[in-house]
Amino acid sequence: MATTKRRKRALKQRRQRKIAAITTAVVLVLAIAAVVLWLVFDRASNRTIQNYPVEYEAFIRESAAQNDLSPAYVASVILAESSYVPDAVSSANAQGLMQLLPSTAEWIAGKLDEGYTEGCLFDPETNIRYGCWYLGFLMRRYHEDMTCASSAYHQGQGTVDKWLANPEYSPDGATLMTIPSDATRTYVQRILKYYEKYEKIYAEART
Repeated sequence: MATTKRRKRALKQRRQRKIAAITTAVVLVLAIAAVVLWLVFDRASNRTIQNYPVEYEAFIRESAAQNDLSPAYVASVILAESSYVPDAVSSANAQGLMQLLPSTAEWIAGKLDEGYTEGCLFDPETNIRYGCWYLGFLMRRYHEDMTCASSAYHQGQGTVDKWLANPEYSPDGATLMTIPSDATRTYVQRILKYYEKYEKIYAEART
């Protein structure tokens, strides 16, 4: 009888040790999985930040609101124009985050009843404020059509007006079904792609 009890007790202890070992293994696996998932999502988040910067968010939101623009649209234009490099200068001497020509910026400053100062476009706040004013102007001019406004930002209003007047490119004179310039078409496609991502980023940042 005593031998039977000892056997039962030993069997019970082995089962308990086995259960404890399995439990420990499961907890360890779950912990490792949690760390792996955290690393994956953290790296994905870092890649998103690198690919879609969220710098100058306060300036973008403020100037976008003042000009009835989506901040995601402004962020997309900045990414397409300068990749968020505030001292960027193009071969045509377009300057700063939103790549404005000094002549355009001087015209905008006049519309805002401000004096234009050479070099001011390298100041992120000023550049975004002027760029948003101009982008808002184009959106109103082209009836809130992002494709037309973006095309005009890239190629100029006169060129876009000619495209809209051509039935081959615009059947209704208001929307561009075809963008004949490869460079402008690629530019607009990039902005629309960025816009989809930035809509989510800016919506998440607001919550």
